[in-house]
Amino acid sequence: MAGRQDTGRQRISGAGEHAEWARELLGHLRPGGRDPDRVVAWLAATAHASVSLQDGGGRLLAGTPVPLDEGLVADVTSGRIASAALEDRGRHLRLVRVERSRPAQAAVLVVARGAPFDRRVSDIVTHAAQVVELLLAGHESAAAGHRLRRATSDLRLAILQLLMVEDTVSARRVAAGLWPGLLDTDTACVYVVESGPAERDRLAEECLAATGKEALVVRCPAVDGHVIVLAPRDTAGRELRSLVGRRPGVFLGGSTRQGLARTAAAYGQAVSALAVARFRPQQAALYAERTRPERLMVPAELHDWTTGVLSPLDTLAHHTRAELLATTRLGLEFTAVNAAKILGVSRNTVRARMDRVESLLRTDFDDLTARAAVHLALNAHVGLAEIPPGAGTGARTGAARLTDLLSGPALRTWAAGLLGRLDPDGRDLRRTLRTWIAAGGNAERAAHRLGMHAQTVREHVRSAEPVLERQLLAAGSDLYEVVLAHLAAGDLDPPPLHGTKPGHPDSPVHE
Repeated sequence: MAGRQDTGRQRISGAGEHAEWARELLGHLRPGGRDPDRVVAWLAATAHASVSLQDGGGRLLAGTPVPLDEGLVADVTSGRIASAALEDRGRHLRLVRVERSRPAQAAVLVVARGAPFDRRVSDIVTHAAQVVELLLAGHESAAAGHRLRRATSDLRLAILQLLMVEDTVSARRVAAGLWPGLLDTDTACVYVVESGPAERDRLAEECLAATGKEALVVRCPAVDGHVIVLAPRDTAGRELRSLVGRRPGVFLGGSTRQGLARTAAAYGQAVSALAVARFRPQQAALYAERTRPERLMVPAELHDWTTGVLSPLDTLAHHTRAELLATTRLGLEFTAVNAAKILGVSRNTVRARMDRVESLLRTDFDDLTARAAVHLALNAHVGLAEIPPGAGTGARTGAARLTDLLSGPALRTWAAGLLGRLDPDGRDLRRTLRTWIAAGGNAERAAHRLGMHAQTVREHVRSAEPVLERQLLAAGSDLYEVVLAHLAAGDLDPPPLHGTKPGHPDSPVHE
């Protein structure tokens, strides 16, 4: 009777022990605990053994190395045998095949202990191998999903980079394979959504979900907290505004509708609008279409002047010329570092291309008036899709000058109205701004000329921004418009540029 009672207690105890280790093992399948390394460590502690998980080539995946016969490992991982049990030099070994997504990459779970394997330990090893198999399958599936998402994200960025350099044909070709119809349009709006860098990935996924297949969603390669959305259709813009309205600390800036070849310009507009959105209760702003100086110029004269300025690049191969023009446009809008990230090249490449353009045009990009003039030419080159009437005629070719473009009554009125906003300020912001531009945007040099502190110069320039409704301390379209206004008003001398008539104030100086 006593023996039967002892046997009963052993059975009950054994069942309880089984339930305990089974609960512990199953706990490794719960979210937050799915780690093959932890299962192997748990098995080693529970079985009082050395445990390793390795692939067919002997590479350790988890646990501690266990010396084994390579032929036996090959038999198990190849599937010739599913498991093996043996005694080797005082060690008791169990080998169990662990399936993986690719049969050729199967692994083997090895358990080595000094004591023989009883039924309890054998069950633990068998079930642990099954759990490891499930976890590896989950990790491989997650890794494959991550690789797919990364590849898709890289393709989206590649499409955006092609559009940034005006290669719409290649962009459409790449997009057609994955998102048919996405770029079957001539125009689009660009939006920039801003959040904290830590939230950017989740925000990008929400933008993808909100726009579906109606937009190109790209994690900005230049600014960690930005998501760029190119939206050919208006519905995407509405969805993004709704998304931003529900998220504190998230802001949206949008461009006007632009041709796909002007994606870089649209991106600049979206960034400019984003600066406004940060101060709006709805956290969103669209770029305010305002009078552009080039719209006040005679189209034929603008075309001929642009053709003359950019003519030194005409001898280059078409793809080289397009590459230099696109890179210079971005390099004038943004820093070389950010332009490089947007284009997917090194900053040295951006600088080398801009140096080449600078040399061909025989100008100096340290001069803000030269930068503004070249920026005007590059934008006009893209914006004038068709040759305007009267352009390119024999009487006009080579005759257009920058001073002629800026001397029209409409442009002078615009310049006087814009800069006149600064006159009421008793600090003479207009004088400070003019001197700062003439000094190439260098506060120290401007301060030396004005006889004031460099910080005072910066404060004056910063104070002029809300009055002019333009960003000045960040190089870009806003600053170049203000520079052109100074040129049109006669407050600054025109820069030397190739393609202007010898002897004219616009012409380069030769020593």
